Amino acid sequence: MLSYYLHNLDPFIFRLWDNVGPRWYGMAYVLAFVCGFVLLSWLSKRGYLDLSQSAVGDFVTWVALFGVMVGGRLGYVIFYRPEMLREPLSILRVWEGGMSSHGGMLGVVLFSLYYARRHKISWTNLGDNLVVAVPIGLFLGRCANFINGELYGRIASVAWAMQFPKELLEPANAAEAERALAACQQVDPSLSSPEAIVEAVRRNPQIATVLRGILTPRHPSQLYEALLEGIVLFAILWFVRTRARTPNGFLTGLFMICYAIFRIVVEYFREPDAPLIGSFTRGQFFSFFVVALGIGFIVVAKRRLTYPRQER
Repeated sequence: MLSYYLHNLDPFIFRLWDNVGPRWYGMAYVLAFVCGFVLLSWLSKRGYLDLSQSAVGDFVTWVALFGVMVGGRLGYVIFYRPEMLREPLSILRVWEGGMSSHGGMLGVVLFSLYYARRHKISWTNLGDNLVVAVPIGLFLGRCANFINGELYGRIASVAWAMQFPKELLEPANAAEAERALAACQQVDPSLSSPEAIVEAVRRNPQIATVLRGILTPRHPSQLYEALLEGIVLFAILWFVRTRARTPNGFLTGLFMICYAIFRIVVEYFREPDAPLIGSFTRGQFFSFFVVALGIGFIVVAKRRLTYPRQER
């Protein structure tokens, strides 16, 4: 057990006082939107995107707000935490985490459709370029999940397995949490809850030593997702976008298929954060529909054969 890395990263970039200060989770979103703006501007300048360079900033701002933020948050509430609807104000506490990639994807699809119709540009062309930027946001988001010590993986015995103190906060691990609390109070009697232990492990090496003998080693599934949904998916889409002549809508379909397959695979290593649907996790179940939707986009793209400016 002593050979496993015990997660003790601070979710705050720096603290102004107590739990107030900028967080890495928020910074991930800011960086994702900045990178998206830069990349879409580059694609517009070279004729891949039918949106003018002067309009890119406006589009990225609104798609970030209504597509990613609103769609991602509502998707999380509806798909994973419907009980939050009983306390509507909790939905607004985005800084506490809780975003759904499937919800964000649906939000972006709907907003980009509205934007394309309002500005009379090709919706599928808009989507094809937008999905090239999406893996950058997914990569940064999964890195932020790792820093937060959330959405960790299933129990594992691999050499790179890690221990995540936040598992003590799960109701299913109540017995483990009680054992950890009793052991940690011998080191620091002021610790009165699992939440206090999670905070203490970041500053007290003795608490970390105690937890190493209690916490279960797990897959760092956040890093698996960052690799597949971020780096690998971006490489695939960038290569196809810049090296192949593809009709509008093809890249959108390719993104959906690849993302969904990667998500289905990684879910086998990720601890389910909601009740299963049959034998599948929520992420896997929704991903099957994304694959079907992606195939539909590719079929329609092959039949209509319209191309961006650079490829006409």
